[in-house]
Amino acid sequence: MSAAVILAAVLGGGVLFIARRIFFRRKALKLLSYPVGLMRGKTVIVTGANSGIGKATAAELLKLQARVIMACRDRQRAEEAAQDVKNQAGPSQGEVVIKHLDLASLQSVRSFCEEVIREEPRIDVLINNAGLYQCPYSKTEEGYEMQLGVNHLGHFLLTNLLLDLLKQSAPSRIVVVSSKLYKYGSINFEDLNSEQNYNKAFCYSQSKLANLLFTRELARKLEGTGVTVNALTPGIVRTRLGRHVNIPLLIKPLFLLVSWLFFKSPLEGAQTPLYLACSPEVEGVSGKCFANCEEEQLLSKATDDHTAKRLWDLSESMVGLRSVFRDGLRLVTHSSL
Repeated sequence: MSAAVILAAVLGGGVLFIARRIFFRRKALKLLSYPVGLMRGKTVIVTGANSGIGKATAAELLKLQARVIMACRDRQRAEEAAQDVKNQAGPSQGEVVIKHLDLASLQSVRSFCEEVIREEPRIDVLINNAGLYQCPYSKTEEGYEMQLGVNHLGHFLLTNLLLDLLKQSAPSRIVVVSSKLYKYGSINFEDLNSEQNYNKAFCYSQSKLANLLFTRELARKLEGTGVTVNALTPGIVRTRLGRHVNIPLLIKPLFLLVSWLFFKSPLEGAQTPLYLACSPEVEGVSGKCFANCEEEQLLSKATDDHTAKRLWDLSESMVGLRSVFRDGLRLVTHSSL
């Protein structure tokens, strides 16, 4: 039986290979080309920069001579990734800085931001890239469902705490990595923390929809500040994001073949975040979503201003962040600091 399954997998892989060659050849995404030195003098934070899209984005930014802050949970893996990106960038490169950031801990987010504000005179680009995908049910340090906590709440607090520095550095940019799987989610305000029911696929889609609603509301709040914020959907990319998905051992060879044939490479997946971080074409553009470096039309659920504001207000409460508007000025207080 095992031999038969393996044979079927091999034959199936062969069929997929031929089908790709004949019918489904994926058009290779054109890699961006910018002049060396485009990002010289600019500081960019990339969360989750130790692997996948984040690592590929960091490498490309380094080639453009940016100062890249790799914000990662695992310092050892971050150091190994930093060495890799420096090797890829060649002799004329920017600077790499590693800082610890665990988005599953709001205290870690606060500590990271305090360190950045203390040590960095400017932040030109913040790329909210890190994420979890369909992990088993677990909670963050503060007791929030893990996918919502890491993918949305951690980045929500991170961005808000760095807003003043981003404004001082204007024109500056915020980039939010979402997913096309937002289409299968909704914001379940009655059970946002999934206490009553946990569906790992739904919770991922909910968190990615939250990314888009966050981008929309933040863009509205940032009008006139010189800070722009845009989201993107990278498509299916060969990364470690799917490490929690249980694939039967006998099917793995076929899955690996399919991923090699049809999925984007991390470098291809990094093109749109790189475009939003660097391109003069999106200077002043805000509140949009992009795919393959082109503006993407979103479903109405991702552009609902009422839902976006409701989620924002609830998120502020969940992360211990309160906004007070006084005489036209936005004053931020941190109830947990």
